[in-house]
Amino acid sequence: MALVKTFGSAVHGINAQTIVIEVVTTQGLRLTLVGLPDNAVKESEHRIRAAFTSCGYPFPRRAIVINMAPADLRKEGSAYDLPLALGILAASDQIPEAQLGDYIIMGELSLDGKLQPIRGVLPMAIGAHEAGFKGLIVPAQNAAEAAVVEGLEVYAAEDLNQVVDFFLGNAAAIPRVVRDIREDFERAGANLDLDFSDVRGQEYAKRALEIAAAGGHNLIMIGPPGAGKTMLAKLLPSILPPLTLQEALETTKIHSVVGLIPSGMGLVTERPFRSPHHTISDVALVGGGQNPQPGEISLAHNGVLFLDELPEFRKQVLEVMRQPLEERKILLSRARGSAEYPASFMLVASMNPCPCGYYNHPSKECVCTPAMVQKYKHRISGPLLDRIDLQVEVVPVPFEKLSQKVKAKTSASIRERVMAARERQAARFAGERIYCNAQMGNQLQDRYCQLSQECSDLLGAAVNRMSLSGRAHRIILKVARTIADLEGEEHILPSHIAEAVQYRSFDKETWGAN
Repeated sequence: MALVKTFGSAVHGINAQTIVIEVVTTQGLRLTLVGLPDNAVKESEHRIRAAFTSCGYPFPRRAIVINMAPADLRKEGSAYDLPLALGILAASDQIPEAQLGDYIIMGELSLDGKLQPIRGVLPMAIGAHEAGFKGLIVPAQNAAEAAVVEGLEVYAAEDLNQVVDFFLGNAAAIPRVVRDIREDFERAGANLDLDFSDVRGQEYAKRALEIAAAGGHNLIMIGPPGAGKTMLAKLLPSILPPLTLQEALETTKIHSVVGLIPSGMGLVTERPFRSPHHTISDVALVGGGQNPQPGEISLAHNGVLFLDELPEFRKQVLEVMRQPLEERKILLSRARGSAEYPASFMLVASMNPCPCGYYNHPSKECVCTPAMVQKYKHRISGPLLDRIDLQVEVVPVPFEKLSQKVKAKTSASIRERVMAARERQAARFAGERIYCNAQMGNQLQDRYCQLSQECSDLLGAAVNRMSLSGRAHRIILKVARTIADLEGEEHILPSHIAEAVQYRSFDKETWGAN
């Protein structure tokens, strides 16, 4: 009774853990699978039997015992079909065991022996490299994703026959995939068909978007229907700085776990822009489920989460975002275990100013009472609004400006200013494990947001007059620091404080008073 080992991988959160698959044959006819497999893993026996028949390999007429270690970690999904099948073939002396230990092998088998794509390949590839494996064998559709990991041999298998031939000594049976990640970055931004130069007017809102992009700040736009809030939000990715390699890897790992990496694609090199409908559940937004999966806030990691018509979202859904907005991660604890997902995203939201939508409209009359306006505003809790750095009123653009032929600033020119500001922040926060001003904690804020007496007096007057919270006070400092970075100033000036205060629309005493 010889023991054969093959190796697979299990994704937990956005990281992978090596799974050792031990196979032995004994007297009898039954296949026994142990090690906490779920139903999809248990059903692999039927897929493997059919694949063996289609490919011409006899299924052993002996009892087979398979253990998937560590035994206390639940194994989920159909991606273990291929390593289980190879373990059975090796245990029945149909292929040699010699090289099986050099590779992580994953793939779902069709009944005809073809391999189907799987999820979580990038975390598996990173885990295989860190664990010292020579290579990774995965379905051809997933190979480009895995090949972004340097120092790991990645093989793109089409079917079971190719993999068997490979382990029978034909090294050319499975094509090896080598990928230059620079090609992925060169294509980044090619699909952006919206440009700031197409927007007439809205200089105030465009300035706020530039500040938000430069400092990674959260933003909400308040204005009547048709004022351009949604269009402005969709323009934001066109001025955000490109992803760094580390950010691209983090983003790709999350999308890989959910299965959102298109076939043949390697890294995600464009910042995510997620725009869920207001009927979304709290689990879909922050993640969770019986077997925890990332939610929209994690899929927007290193990018933008856009919530259109914010008051229409259920209050319970919005409130669960408060902690991730502060901590930039989400810890999901369930009976079957816990998983931590990153959630460092820019929250961009839009809303009407009142139920009828025309409060503060320059030409249309609002039919709402002050009480109705306040009630509509309070559909968004104070603590959540407090965490939104920039609160901007968007007003309709008059016809005279809409008909102007003069082109506004392009996204490319604004992006250059944003990237210059981000470079100043990267130099400032070198070694601090943060990327932008919005991520500053209290200690870093005290160090980099020091104020002159004139600035301090101006900020103190604004805080007292508008009854701002301590959090709002610190947010104004962060925004002022970003404005200073955009202007290339080393120190925060009174003009920076004054502009930052202007982006607290909901904190004004006059809001909702006719």
